[in-house]
Amino acid sequence: MLAVGANLALDRTLHLAVLVPGHVQRPRSAEATAGGKAVNVCRAAQAHGVRPRLVANLPGRLGDYVGDLLDLEGHDVRRVTTAGEARSAIIVIEDGGRATVLNEPGPELVPEHRAALLRAVDEEARGHRVAVMSGSLPPGATDGLYADLVDAAHRRGAVVVLDAARRPLRDALAAGPDVVTPNLAEARAVLTGAGDESVEPEGEGVVDDAVEAAIALRAAGAKAALVTAGRHGVGGADAEGTFWVTAPRVPEVNPIGAGDAFAAGLAAGLERGEGLREAALRAVATGAASVATPLAGQVDAALLQVLLPTLRWIKR
Repeated sequence: MLAVGANLALDRTLHLAVLVPGHVQRPRSAEATAGGKAVNVCRAAQAHGVRPRLVANLPGRLGDYVGDLLDLEGHDVRRVTTAGEARSAIIVIEDGGRATVLNEPGPELVPEHRAALLRAVDEEARGHRVAVMSGSLPPGATDGLYADLVDAAHRRGAVVVLDAARRPLRDALAAGPDVVTPNLAEARAVLTGAGDESVEPEGEGVVDDAVEAAIALRAAGAKAALVTAGRHGVGGADAEGTFWVTAPRVPEVNPIGAGDAFAAGLAAGLERGEGLREAALRAVATGAASVATPLAGQVDAALLQVLLPTLRWIKR
């Protein structure tokens, strides 16, 4: 499996009782880790015995440090050194379970380094069955970069799982990614230009809304779509029709990275030769098993094995 991280970060995860805006506070613990959606994908994939090759955009001295953290974690990394300094992300987790995330934009990706990233993906995609592309893009790269990355992976025969939002997702649809995995709010924002991507979907129509969004994403260019609806589940659409998978209930420790674990489980299933529906079950189980752990991208492997045989997809 190949993973592509165009805008990685240094994550600082802080734990405190309650976040009070406008006050000086002292978290009781802090942890610095390599961050970004593609990193979480690599962590979560290990629960399925998969060690992805990560193509990582690592700008500046902070990028070097993030690369060193990735090496210390045991990831297989192709470093692409670019200009500027890697971004940071502050993750505040309160005892009640609420999470607040402050994501910096990252440095601009100039044309020369954009070409270097594309070249690295073109070279590394050879021999990989699945390529996972996930996360935000740095300034200067939002215009068509994911479409070009999808084309590069397709030229090497890889199936592309794309986990993106906003303009990067919208622009990439024309390249025909094999599976897109936005949440329902992200899908609505791309399809209609409206919606708050941070809002958990509610109401009796969530299932129909997710399935209809998946159908619309296929009509816009994706070969298949899985639209996640938080604790409710996921709606899917491909050439064979539409389906729904209900998410299991699990104790929630840290919800950050659940979507990345979902993408990792999906890609791991596709890597094993599973069809979309079977891989979607693996994805839902992986996402659920990730929220029961304290670090984004970690998966409770024992819980994963408990959940997998309990899930079913239903035709819609």
